[in-house]
Amino acid sequence: MRNRRNNAGDRNHIADRRSAAVTPIAFVQTILRAYEKYAADPSEALRLARISRSDLQRSEARITANQLEILTGFAMRQLDDEALGWFSRRLPWGSYGMLCRASITAPNLAVALKRWCRHHRLLTDDIILDLSIKGPLARLAITENRRLHEMRELCLLTNLRHMHGYACWAIDSNIPLHEVDLPFQAPRHAAVYGLLYRGPIRFGAAQAAISFDAQYLSLPLRRDEKALQDMLRRALPLTVRQYRSDPLMVLRLRDVLRAHCTELHAGESVACALNVSLRTLHRRLLKEGTSLQKVKNGVRRDLAIERLERTSRSIKQIARDVGFHNEKSFMRAFKQWTGESPVEYRRKAATSMRHGAATAGKS
Repeated sequence: MRNRRNNAGDRNHIADRRSAAVTPIAFVQTILRAYEKYAADPSEALRLARISRSDLQRSEARITANQLEILTGFAMRQLDDEALGWFSRRLPWGSYGMLCRASITAPNLAVALKRWCRHHRLLTDDIILDLSIKGPLARLAITENRRLHEMRELCLLTNLRHMHGYACWAIDSNIPLHEVDLPFQAPRHAAVYGLLYRGPIRFGAAQAAISFDAQYLSLPLRRDEKALQDMLRRALPLTVRQYRSDPLMVLRLRDVLRAHCTELHAGESVACALNVSLRTLHRRLLKEGTSLQKVKNGVRRDLAIERLERTSRSIKQIARDVGFHNEKSFMRAFKQWTGESPVEYRRKAATSMRHGAATAGKS
Protein backbone atom coordinates (compact mmCIF):
# COMPACT_ATOMS: atom_id res chain seq x y z
CA MET A 1 0.00 0.00 0.00
CA ARG A 2 2.78 2.38 0.94
CA ASN A 3 4.62 1.74 -2.33
CA ARG A 4 1.43 2.37 -4.28
CA ARG A 5 0.99 5.69 -2.47
CA ASN A 6 4.59 6.65 -3.18
CA ASN A 7 4.23 5.71 -6.85
CA ALA A 8 1.05 7.78 -7.09
CA GLY A 9 2.83 10.69 -5.46
CA ASP A 10 5.70 10.38 -7.93
CA ARG A 11 3.27 10.38 -10.85
CA ASN A 12 1.50 13.46 -9.46
CA HIS A 13 4.83 15.20 -8.98
CA ILE A 14 5.88 14.44 -12.55
CA ALA A 15 2.51 15.61 -13.86
CA ASP A 16 2.83 18.79 -11.80
CA ARG A 17 6.25 19.50 -13.27
CA ARG A 18 5.02 18.92 -16.80
CA SER A 19 1.97 21.17 -16.36
CA ALA A 20 3.89 23.97 -14.60
CA ALA A 21 4.83 25.73 -17.87
CA VAL A 22 1.45 27.28 -18.68
CA THR A 23 2.26 30.99 -19.18
CA PRO A 24 1.98 31.85 -22.91
CA ILE A 25 5.05 33.13 -24.69
CA ALA A 26 2.87 36.01 -25.92
CA PHE A 27 3.26 37.62 -22.49
CA VAL A 28 7.04 37.45 -22.84
CA GLN A 29 6.86 39.00 -26.31
CA THR A 30 4.82 41.88 -24.89
CA ILE A 31 7.49 42.53 -22.25
CA LEU A 32 10.12 42.52 -24.99
CA ARG A 33 8.22 45.33 -26.71
CA ALA A 34 9.02 47.46 -23.67
CA TYR A 35 12.71 46.79 -24.33
CA GLU A 36 12.18 47.92 -27.92
CA LYS A 37 10.42 51.07 -26.71
CA TYR A 38 13.37 52.00 -24.48
CA ALA A 39 16.03 50.73 -26.92
CA ALA A 40 17.39 48.37 -24.27
CA ASP A 41 18.91 44.90 -24.60
CA PRO A 42 16.76 42.08 -23.09
CA SER A 43 19.47 39.43 -23.36
CA GLU A 44 20.32 39.34 -19.67
CA ALA A 45 16.68 39.28 -18.61
CA LEU A 46 16.01 36.34 -20.92
CA ARG A 47 19.12 34.55 -19.69
CA LEU A 48 18.19 34.92 -16.04
CA ALA A 49 14.66 33.70 -16.76
CA ARG A 50 16.06 30.85 -18.88
CA ILE A 51 13.97 31.76 -21.90
CA SER A 52 15.61 30.82 -25.19
CA ARG A 53 15.42 32.80 -28.40
CA SER A 54 13.97 29.73 -30.09
CA ASP A 55 11.06 29.73 -27.63
CA LEU A 56 10.23 33.29 -28.68
CA GLN A 57 9.68 32.11 -32.24
CA ARG A 58 7.13 29.46 -31.25
CA SER A 59 3.63 30.80 -30.60
CA GLU A 60 2.71 27.62 -28.72
CA ALA A 61 5.68 27.88 -26.33
CA ARG A 62 4.98 28.17 -22.61
CA ILE A 63 7.05 29.20 -19.59
CA THR A 64 6.56 28.72 -15.86
CA ALA A 65 5.24 31.29 -13.41
CA ASN A 66 8.72 31.44 -11.85
CA GLN A 67 10.28 32.33 -15.20
CA LEU A 68 7.73 35.10 -15.76
CA GLU A 69 8.35 36.41 -12.25
CA ILE A 70 12.12 36.56 -12.83
CA LEU A 71 11.73 38.18 -16.24
CA THR A 72 9.19 40.74 -15.03
CA GLY A 73 11.12 41.69 -11.90
CA PHE A 74 14.40 42.16 -13.74
CA ALA A 75 12.77 44.08 -16.59
CA MET A 76 11.02 46.47 -14.20
CA ARG A 77 14.33 47.28 -12.52
CA GLN A 78 16.43 47.42 -15.66
CA LEU A 79 13.96 49.65 -17.51
CA ASP A 80 12.92 51.49 -14.32
CA ASP A 81 9.31 51.09 -15.39
CA GLU A 82 6.87 49.00 -13.38
CA ALA A 83 4.32 49.45 -16.18
CA LEU A 84 6.73 47.82 -18.67
CA GLY A 85 6.11 50.35 -21.42
CA TRP A 86 2.30 50.32 -21.33
CA PHE A 87 1.84 54.01 -20.65
CA SER A 88 2.93 57.32 -22.13
CA ARG A 89 5.44 57.75 -19.30
CA ARG A 90 7.42 55.48 -17.04
CA LEU A 91 6.15 54.28 -13.66
CA PRO A 92 9.48 54.23 -11.78
CA TRP A 93 10.43 51.34 -9.54
CA GLY A 94 8.40 51.60 -6.32
CA SER A 95 5.27 53.12 -7.90
CA TYR A 96 2.98 50.23 -7.01
CA GLY A 97 4.56 50.07 -3.58
CA MET A 98 3.41 53.66 -3.17
CA LEU A 99 -0.16 52.61 -3.98
CA CYS A 100 0.06 49.89 -1.33
CA ARG A 101 1.38 52.33 1.27
CA ALA A 102 -1.32 54.87 0.48
CA SER A 103 -3.99 52.23 1.08
CA ILE A 104 -2.67 50.23 4.03
CA THR A 105 -3.99 52.61 6.73
CA ALA A 106 -7.56 52.50 5.41
CA PRO A 107 -10.22 51.37 7.92
CA ASN A 108 -11.72 48.85 5.49
CA LEU A 109 -11.29 47.39 2.01
CA ALA A 110 -13.67 49.86 0.35
CA VAL A 111 -11.60 52.86 1.44
CA ALA A 112 -8.36 51.06 0.57
CA LEU A 113 -9.48 50.33 -3.00
CA LYS A 114 -10.84 53.85 -3.47
CA ARG A 115 -7.47 55.22 -2.40
CA TRP A 116 -5.74 52.82 -4.79
CA CYS A 117 -7.88 54.06 -7.69
CA ARG A 118 -7.46 57.73 -6.76
CA HIS A 119 -3.69 57.56 -6.30
CA HIS A 120 -3.24 55.59 -9.51
CA ARG A 121 -4.32 58.74 -11.35
CA LEU A 122 -1.24 60.48 -9.92
CA LEU A 123 0.88 57.91 -11.77
CA THR A 124 -0.95 58.00 -15.11
CA ASP A 125 -4.27 58.94 -16.66
CA ASP A 126 -3.77 56.64 -19.65
CA ILE A 127 -6.13 54.30 -17.83
CA ILE A 128 -8.57 55.18 -15.05
CA LEU A 129 -9.40 52.70 -12.29
CA ASP A 130 -12.81 52.88 -10.64
CA LEU A 131 -14.63 51.10 -7.82
CA SER A 132 -18.43 51.02 -7.91
CA ILE A 133 -21.21 49.14 -6.12
CA LYS A 134 -24.39 47.93 -7.76
CA GLY A 135 -26.72 45.92 -5.59
CA PRO A 136 -24.87 43.01 -3.97
CA LEU A 137 -21.80 43.31 -6.20
CA ALA A 138 -18.70 45.49 -6.13
CA ARG A 139 -17.00 46.21 -9.46
CA LEU A 140 -13.44 47.28 -10.19
CA ALA A 141 -13.27 48.61 -13.74
CA ILE A 142 -10.67 50.10 -16.09
CA THR A 143 -11.41 52.93 -18.52
CA GLU A 144 -8.89 53.28 -21.35
CA ASN A 145 -8.00 56.84 -22.30
CA ARG A 146 -5.18 55.88 -24.65
CA ARG A 147 -4.72 53.19 -27.25
CA LEU A 148 -2.52 50.51 -25.72
CA HIS A 149 -1.99 48.59 -28.97
CA GLU A 150 0.00 45.36 -28.53
CA MET A 151 0.44 46.11 -24.83
CA ARG A 152 -3.30 46.08 -24.17
CA GLU A 153 -3.90 42.50 -23.07
CA LEU A 154 -1.02 42.31 -20.58
CA CYS A 155 -1.68 45.83 -19.26
CA LEU A 156 -5.36 45.21 -18.52
CA LEU A 157 -5.06 41.74 -17.05
CA THR A 158 -2.10 42.78 -14.89
CA ASN A 159 -3.85 45.84 -13.49
CA LEU A 160 -6.92 43.78 -12.63
CA ARG A 161 -4.71 41.25 -10.90
CA HIS A 162 -2.81 44.00 -9.07
CA MET A 163 -6.06 45.20 -7.51
CA HIS A 164 -7.49 41.75 -6.80
CA GLY A 165 -4.21 40.42 -5.41
CA TYR A 166 -3.76 43.42 -3.13
CA ALA A 167 -7.38 43.22 -1.93
CA CYS A 168 -7.03 39.51 -1.04
CA TRP A 169 -3.76 40.16 0.78
CA ALA A 170 -5.03 43.24 2.63
CA ILE A 171 -7.99 41.48 4.27
CA ASP A 172 -6.26 38.09 4.46
CA SER A 173 -9.01 36.39 2.47
CA ASN A 174 -9.22 34.77 -0.95
CA ILE A 175 -11.96 36.88 -2.59
CA PRO A 176 -13.91 34.82 -5.15
CA LEU A 177 -14.77 36.65 -8.35
CA HIS A 178 -18.35 36.77 -9.59
CA GLU A 179 -17.29 37.70 -13.13
CA VAL A 180 -14.24 38.81 -15.11
CA ASP A 181 -14.87 41.11 -18.11
CA LEU A 182 -12.20 41.54 -20.80
CA PRO A 183 -12.69 43.99 -23.71
CA PHE A 184 -10.96 41.90 -26.38
CA GLN A 185 -11.70 38.71 -28.21
CA ALA A 186 -10.43 35.45 -26.76
CA PRO A 187 -6.77 35.02 -27.74
CA ARG A 188 -5.28 31.71 -28.88
CA HIS A 189 -4.02 31.15 -25.33
CA ALA A 190 -7.47 31.83 -23.81
CA ALA A 191 -7.29 28.58 -21.84
CA VAL A 192 -4.74 30.13 -19.48
CA TYR A 193 -7.32 32.66 -18.26
CA GLY A 194 -9.02 29.92 -16.30
CA LEU A 195 -5.82 29.76 -14.27
CA LEU A 196 -5.32 33.51 -14.12
CA TYR A 197 -8.74 34.22 -12.65
CA ARG A 198 -11.07 32.22 -10.44
CA GLY A 199 -14.43 33.18 -11.86
CA PRO A 200 -16.51 33.20 -15.07
CA ILE A 201 -14.62 35.01 -17.85
CA ARG A 202 -16.38 37.06 -20.54
CA PHE A 203 -14.36 38.15 -23.56
CA GLY A 204 -15.54 40.96 -25.83
CA ALA A 205 -16.94 43.03 -22.94
CA ALA A 206 -17.30 46.82 -23.03
CA GLN A 207 -14.42 47.34 -20.58
CA ALA A 208 -12.04 45.42 -18.37
CA ALA A 209 -13.53 44.74 -14.94
CA ILE A 210 -13.84 42.25 -12.11
CA SER A 211 -16.86 41.92 -9.82
CA PHE A 212 -17.19 40.32 -6.41
CA ASP A 213 -19.46 40.25 -3.36
CA ALA A 214 -19.72 43.80 -2.01
CA GLN A 215 -19.76 42.50 1.57
CA TYR A 216 -15.98 42.11 1.33
CA LEU A 217 -15.66 45.90 1.12
CA SER A 218 -16.73 46.31 4.75
CA LEU A 219 -14.00 44.03 6.08
CA PRO A 220 -11.15 45.71 7.97
CA LEU A 221 -7.59 45.49 6.71
CA ARG A 222 -5.59 42.89 8.63
CA ARG A 223 -2.10 43.96 7.66
CA ASP A 224 0.36 46.27 9.40
CA GLU A 225 3.52 48.06 8.30
CA LYS A 226 5.74 45.06 8.91
CA ALA A 227 3.46 42.81 6.86
CA LEU A 228 3.52 45.43 4.10
CA GLN A 229 7.32 45.49 4.11
CA ASP A 230 7.41 41.70 3.83
CA MET A 231 4.84 41.67 1.05
CA LEU A 232 6.63 44.33 -0.99
CA ARG A 233 9.76 42.17 -1.01
CA ARG A 234 7.76 39.51 -2.87
CA ALA A 235 4.92 41.53 -4.38
CA LEU A 236 5.21 39.97 -7.83
CA PRO A 237 3.76 36.62 -6.74
CA LEU A 238 0.47 38.36 -5.96
CA THR A 239 0.10 39.11 -9.66
CA VAL A 240 2.31 36.53 -11.36
CA ARG A 241 1.86 33.41 -9.25
CA GLN A 242 -1.67 33.65 -7.96
CA TYR A 243 -2.97 31.91 -11.05
CA ARG A 244 -1.06 28.86 -9.81
CA SER A 245 -3.62 28.72 -7.03
CA ASP A 246 -1.50 30.23 -4.26
CA PRO A 247 -4.44 30.60 -1.86
CA LEU A 248 -4.76 31.77 1.67
CA MET A 249 -2.99 28.93 3.48
CA VAL A 250 0.05 29.16 1.21
CA LEU A 251 0.26 32.94 1.65
CA ARG A 252 -0.09 32.62 5.43
CA LEU A 253 2.52 29.89 5.49
CA ARG A 254 4.98 31.96 3.47
CA ASP A 255 4.48 34.94 5.78
CA VAL A 256 5.18 32.81 8.86
CA LEU A 257 8.21 31.09 7.34
CA ARG A 258 9.72 34.39 6.17
CA ALA A 259 9.33 35.88 9.64
CA HIS A 260 10.60 32.80 11.52
CA CYS A 261 12.75 30.96 8.99
CA THR A 262 15.51 30.08 11.46
CA GLU A 263 13.13 28.97 14.22
CA LEU A 264 10.50 26.81 12.52
CA HIS A 265 12.01 23.54 11.36
CA ALA A 266 9.62 20.77 12.40
CA GLY A 267 6.18 20.50 10.83
CA GLU A 268 4.56 20.60 14.26
CA SER A 269 6.09 23.97 15.08
CA VAL A 270 5.00 25.41 11.74
CA ALA A 271 1.43 24.18 12.23
CA CYS A 272 1.40 25.62 15.75
CA ALA A 273 2.50 29.03 14.44
CA LEU A 274 -0.42 28.93 12.00
CA ASN A 275 -2.81 27.81 14.75
CA VAL A 276 -3.82 24.63 12.89
CA SER A 277 -3.07 20.95 13.38
CA LEU A 278 -0.26 19.39 11.37
CA ARG A 279 -2.80 17.13 9.68
CA THR A 280 -4.94 20.12 8.68
CA LEU A 281 -1.89 21.96 7.37
CA HIS A 282 -0.85 19.03 5.16
CA ARG A 283 -4.43 18.53 3.94
CA ARG A 284 -4.91 22.20 3.04
CA LEU A 285 -1.59 22.39 1.23
CA LEU A 286 -2.30 19.19 -0.69
CA LYS A 287 -5.66 20.59 -1.75
CA GLU A 288 -3.91 23.75 -2.93
CA GLY A 289 -1.48 21.69 -5.03
CA THR A 290 1.67 22.01 -2.96
CA SER A 291 3.40 20.72 0.18
CA LEU A 292 5.09 22.07 3.26
CA GLN A 293 8.53 21.17 1.92
CA LYS A 294 7.90 22.90 -1.42
CA VAL A 295 6.81 26.10 0.29
CA LYS A 296 9.75 25.97 2.71
CA ASN A 297 12.15 25.52 -0.18
CA GLY A 298 10.57 28.42 -2.05
CA VAL A 299 10.82 30.77 0.93
CA ARG A 300 14.42 29.75 1.64
CA ARG A 301 15.35 30.25 -2.01
CA ASP A 302 13.72 33.70 -2.17
CA LEU A 303 15.36 34.83 1.07
CA ALA A 304 18.74 33.53 -0.07
CA ILE A 305 18.47 35.33 -3.42
CA GLU A 306 17.48 38.59 -1.69
CA ARG A 307 20.51 38.44 0.58
CA LEU A 308 22.87 37.48 -2.23
CA GLU A 309 21.64 40.38 -4.38
CA ARG A 310 21.17 43.07 -1.72
CA THR A 311 23.71 42.39 1.04
CA SER A 312 27.41 41.63 1.44
CA ARG A 313 26.79 38.87 3.97
CA SER A 314 28.98 35.80 3.58
CA ILE A 315 27.61 32.53 2.19
CA LYS A 316 27.94 30.98 5.65
CA GLN A 317 25.91 33.81 7.22
CA ILE A 318 23.22 33.57 4.54
CA ALA A 319 23.01 29.81 5.08
CA ARG A 320 22.21 30.45 8.75
CA ASP A 321 19.79 33.27 7.86
CA VAL A 322 17.63 30.92 5.81
CA GLY A 323 17.63 28.04 8.28
CA PHE A 324 20.50 25.77 7.23
CA HIS A 325 22.79 24.27 9.85
CA ASN A 326 25.87 24.28 7.61
CA GLU A 327 27.19 25.99 4.52
CA LYS A 328 27.61 22.83 2.44
CA SER A 329 23.98 21.73 2.68
CA PHE A 330 22.87 25.26 1.77
CA MET A 331 25.15 25.38 -1.28
CA ARG A 332 23.89 21.99 -2.43
CA ALA A 333 20.24 23.07 -2.04
CA PHE A 334 20.81 26.41 -3.78
CA LYS A 335 22.39 24.65 -6.76
CA GLN A 336 19.31 22.43 -7.00
CA TRP A 337 17.00 25.45 -6.83
CA THR A 338 18.75 27.69 -9.35
CA GLY A 339 21.27 25.57 -11.25
CA GLU A 340 24.09 27.80 -9.95
CA SER A 341 26.19 28.01 -6.82
CA PRO A 342 25.55 30.98 -4.49
CA VAL A 343 28.91 32.49 -5.48
CA GLU A 344 28.14 32.21 -9.19
CA TYR A 345 24.66 33.63 -8.71
CA ARG A 346 25.94 36.63 -6.72
CA ARG A 347 28.63 37.39 -9.30
CA LYS A 348 26.20 37.22 -12.24
CA ALA A 349 23.55 39.25 -10.40
CA ALA A 350 26.07 42.00 -9.63
CA THR A 351 27.22 42.07 -13.26
CA SER A 352 23.63 42.14 -14.51
CA MET A 353 22.63 45.03 -12.26
CA ARG A 354 25.66 47.06 -13.34
CA HIS A 355 24.85 46.37 -16.98
CA GLY A 356 21.18 47.20 -16.42
CA ALA A 357 22.01 50.50 -14.73
CA ALA A 358 24.36 51.46 -17.55
CA THR A 359 21.75 50.57 -20.22
CA ALA A 360 19.00 52.48 -18.43
CA GLY A 361 21.28 55.50 -18.13
CA LYS A 362 21.95 55.52 -21.87
CA SER A 363 18.22 55.28 -22.69
